[in-house]
Amino acid sequence: MKKAVTAKTSSATKADSASPSKMIDGRIKELGDWRGEMLGRIRALIKEADPDVTEEWKWRGVPVWEHDGIICTGETYKAVVKMTFAKGAALDDPSGLFNSSLDGNVRRAIDIREGEKINEKALKALIRAAVELNASKKKPAKRSA
Repeated sequence: MKKAVTAKTSSATKADSASPSKMIDGRIKELGDWRGEMLGRIRALIKEADPDVTEEWKWRGVPVWEHDGIICTGETYKAVVKMTFAKGAALDDPSGLFNSSLDGNVRRAIDIREGEKINEKALKALIRAAVELNASKKKPAKRSA
């Protein structure tokens, strides 16, 4: 008599069925160190700055926050948590938060290292400015004739 074989669910299948918010929850938990804590704090600040933000999970595992287009991504590396603003070069940064990807024509990034503090007020202002920029570039709905 043959034994029944139980099919295992692959992580890819789980990823396909989980919501982007749950995927981000999982990334934060999976990191389990200062990077997870920082990604969680950044996420909370984004939601405070824009309660209507949409969370996405793109490019094989990158948290993305959108409102009328991409606001920013939250990438985690060994030594930094990186917030990349899709249209950062077009944003005023009076507090000097951008410290990475400064040579590009479009993007700007903020690299946050272990132990560094975030200027939360300035970051929320930058997020709101990115949302306003996206809204100003939004294409009007086409009218049907």
